[in-house]
Amino acid sequence: MCLVRDGYTYPQLPSASCNDHALTETFFAARAQPTPPLPSVGVPAQGVYVADKGFAGDSLHARWQAQYGATVVSPPHQRSKVRWSKAWRRWLAGLRQIIESIYDKLLNTFRLARERPHALDGLQARLAAKVALHIFCLWLNGQLGRDPLAFAELLEW
Repeated sequence: MCLVRDGYTYPQLPSASCNDHALTETFFAARAQPTPPLPSVGVPAQGVYVADKGFAGDSLHARWQAQYGATVVSPPHQRSKVRWSKAWRRWLAGLRQIIESIYDKLLNTFRLARERPHALDGLQARLAAKVALHIFCLWLNGQLGRDPLAFAELLEW
């Protein structure tokens, strides 16, 4: 999403109440066709995008694949004729657990939820610092022979 003001385009983070499908569409479009105002959106994934139930839908996935080359994996709707095996559901739940654990570490352990930057670049800098700290903690725990996500002892200082 962008804000245009005084002839300049400024990338913005969306509010929590925005339509996730429309935002995802913008994200895939910006990755498929690089857009100068959105350099931080990155390049297309080399694999699949893992999503939750809110992104279920064969027609939605087919459109994103055809238009943007984006392969999205999400559990099917409850009323869908497609049923996943227990192994597939467990596989996706395992991936989602990793994502949710990292999200929790960034927001709560590293206090990203308490940040109140005044500008987008300030938020981006703080987010980059928190992600770097997270990666460093994973690395350090590996060096110390600990569980990668055992941050409590590292953060007791």
